Amino acid sequence: MELLDPLLLARWQFGLTTLYHYLFVPLTLGMALVVAIFQTVWHRTGDVKWLHLTRLFGKIFLINFAMGVVTGIVQEFQFGMNWSAYSRFVGDVFGAPLAFEGLMAFFFEATFIGLWIFGWDKLPRALHLASIWMVVLGSTLSAYFILAANAFMQNPVGYQMAADGGRAELIDFGAVLTNPVVLAAFPHTIFAAWMFSAAVVIAVSAWHLSRGQHLETMRSSLRFGLWGMLVSFAGVALSGDQLSLVMVATQPMKMAAAEAMWNTACGADASFSIFSLGTPDGSEEIWSLRVPYLLSLLSTHSLDGCVEGLNDLQALYSEQFGAGVDYMPIVWVTYWSFRWMIGLGGAAALIAVAGLWVTRKKATRPVAGWMWRIAIWSAPLPLLGSLVGWVFTEMGRQPWIVFGLMLTEDGVSPNVPGWTVLISLVAFTLVYAALAVVEFGLILKAAQQGPDPLPGPDDPDPRSRAIEDTPTTVY
Repeated sequence: MELLDPLLLARWQFGLTTLYHYLFVPLTLGMALVVAIFQTVWHRTGDVKWLHLTRLFGKIFLINFAMGVVTGIVQEFQFGMNWSAYSRFVGDVFGAPLAFEGLMAFFFEATFIGLWIFGWDKLPRALHLASIWMVVLGSTLSAYFILAANAFMQNPVGYQMAADGGRAELIDFGAVLTNPVVLAAFPHTIFAAWMFSAAVVIAVSAWHLSRGQHLETMRSSLRFGLWGMLVSFAGVALSGDQLSLVMVATQPMKMAAAEAMWNTACGADASFSIFSLGTPDGSEEIWSLRVPYLLSLLSTHSLDGCVEGLNDLQALYSEQFGAGVDYMPIVWVTYWSFRWMIGLGGAAALIAVAGLWVTRKKATRPVAGWMWRIAIWSAPLPLLGSLVGWVFTEMGRQPWIVFGLMLTEDGVSPNVPGWTVLISLVAFTLVYAALAVVEFGLILKAAQQGPDPLPGPDDPDPRSRAIEDTPTTVY
């Protein structure tokens, strides 16, 4: 491809800005729940350490939320500027869930965030607590509507083609919202977001505990994060299993590419490769470490099931959609992103298991310094797993921008020269790099400041005071 090819540059720009925006999405989804749980525990028990944890992680949540809003706005403009042909083709369908997300879910979320921020000591305690739970609900609904829009690209439903054949028209919004892809992808995405938030709680707690700071408060948040990580990972695994079944039913080429399976295989031959080496062009396997039956089990929940291969599906799609097009995605990208997604999530869960063991009450040895460092530096693992998971999801759909309806090359704006896309790509990259430094610096500063210290031995125990008398103005 040419360096100034508009299609190539538009794909790079949308991919980079989307992945950058997604850096903030999981922490917004998960940290809202963490803050709500901490505030609920404080409300029920009156134990002031949970109020301090609410304040600490509430600051981290708000910093991240603000940055997520800023970077998310860019996504909307790209549809009309770089992908106008795509927008005209599916705007009637794609715009509906996005409108619900913006006009209902986001404003719902933003309104209650404002009430939560400015309502300390102004709203009744129960109503103020309800406001953060409404934030959780709003952010979760926002994620659902966006995933519903994305699911249409993976498995178009609820539409009919216009009389001229030039665009898709929405005829069943309920079908769009109950697309099998979104019903499976939504819990998978939410549980993955909870994993990352749990990892952040673990890292912040470990940083303070390794320095002997806020021991009672941070031990509680550490144990919460470790258990939250394991519960979330179990949810990711179970929902991922259901998502794989839906993927096989709606996009079998993606599953074949995830395993680099060139020819249809059944039973023991439908194996899952832990590691594989192929020819330079990626068309043949040289050596691999395989688990027999596992791919069949993942794809069909049966030991003797069959999984269609890339070559067979290419022949089928050529007959169904037209010859002369390579309907295979970039196999090495889908193959390795699928494994990195699983591996990074599994590594985070194993670290959490080890953390629960070494911090148990009956432990006879203090936690070593290198263990605390692992807990701190492992925080990005769930986020990286989510990012490569989205690379797998979107790259595995190629060459389609809407599966079975529109090729990606047909969705790019026809009259936008490559140099204009290149300028905006460079500008976004530089601005986003600066924003990343600001975001990380602000969160790091808030995390290192830690919670307010608990009362000293000569101070009155806040737990002996009525919760209405506990000072709570924090912003």
